[in-house]
Formats: sequence, structure tokens, C-alpha cells
Amino acid sequence: MSVQKIYDAILEFEDEEVEEAVQEAIDAGVDTSVILNEGLIGAMDEVGRMFSAGTLFVPEMLMAANVMKVGLDMIKPLLKGDNSGRGIVVIGTVAGDRHDIGKNLVSMMMEGAGFEVTDLGIDVPAEKFIEVAKEKNADLICLSALLTTTMAAMGETVAAIKKSGLPVKTMVGGAPVGQDFANDIGADGYAPDAGEAVMLGRNLMAS
Repeated sequence: MSVQKIYDAILEFEDEEVEEAVQEAIDAGVDTSVILNEGLIGAMDEVGRMFSAGTLFVPEMLMAANVMKVGLDMIKPLLKGDNSGRGIVVIGTVAGDRHDIGKNLVSMMMEGAGFEVTDLGIDVPAEKFIEVAKEKNADLICLSALLTTTMAAMGETVAAIKKSGLPVKTMVGGAPVGQDFANDIGADGYAPDAGEAVMLGRNLMAS
């Protein structure tokens, strides 16, 4: 079945095979939501599980995400703006911090899981998160920090988001951040890695 071929090709990091399998599925009249949810998102969910279990590592996750994006770009014009109801995410590294590897992984995994993601990049002030979240009507704001010195900026950003009254949930992550810190600053959730971030995002959307 072409959808299974899409799934398998992503787990084998084969971009040409994904392209062929997605085209096959489109030509066969397979519903684009099935291609998205069972083929592309299904494979990235498995990638997230394997990453969290320690059986797959960052380079493989990046390869899988890049392969998935080939298929996603092919079906995007057919989705008619449908983001499969999984929510709108604004993500960035907080003010004063210029590290982006972890943030980029989370961004790619969230997009692979069907979220509509706006990545603001690095060194993002609280006002920018709030401005773009309003503009996009976001459901989730994801904050990343790698430096212990920028953890304060993360706390200030969460406080500013809450003060703004925006109806969004906040997620935090990064090397120096943990669940206790997330609780202390009033964030709605903490994820230790990109695979967990997807699951947390879904849980927050459902709550």
C-alpha cells in the first residue's frame, strides 16, 4: 500500500522513495488526510518514540524530518489550509540566547506531527512571542533556552504571556530547564526532548 510505503521510506530516510510513494498515493486518489496522518505523521510519531527510547539519535531524527518535509511539501497545496486540527505553534529561543539546535529539532518534529509552526528563531523578546501569537491565533508558545543565564528571560517571557491575557499554553525546554523550573515560572509544560515535546503539545491541546 502506498501509505505504508511513505511510512517506511521516512523511517529509512529515503527522500526519492517518499516522493514516489506520495505521488502514487495522490494518483490513486488516497485522501490527503490519510497520506498526512497515517503516512507522514505516523512515521514521525514513530521517530519521536524511537528518539525518546534512545534507539534513534539527533542525526537520524533530522534526516527523517527532512524526508518527511519532502512529502509534506507535495501535499500542502491539496490540504486547503487544513492543519489537521492539531494546533498552531509559535516557537523561539528566548532573549539573550542564540542557541537553536534543540529548538530547531522541536520545530521540525512539531511540524512533522501536523502542527502549524511559526519559528521566530533566536534571541526573541517576550513582546515578539506575544505579537506573533496574537497574529497567528496560536494555541501554544514554545520557549527554548540553553544558557543558565537566560533562564530568567524564560521566566519573564512566561510572565509577560500570562499578563497579556492571551489564551495560549506555554511549553519550555532546553538543557538547563527541568520540570521544577517550569513549575516555578508557571509554564504549562516542560519537555526534555523533541519527541516528548510533540506528546506534550498534543496533551496541552486536549486539556
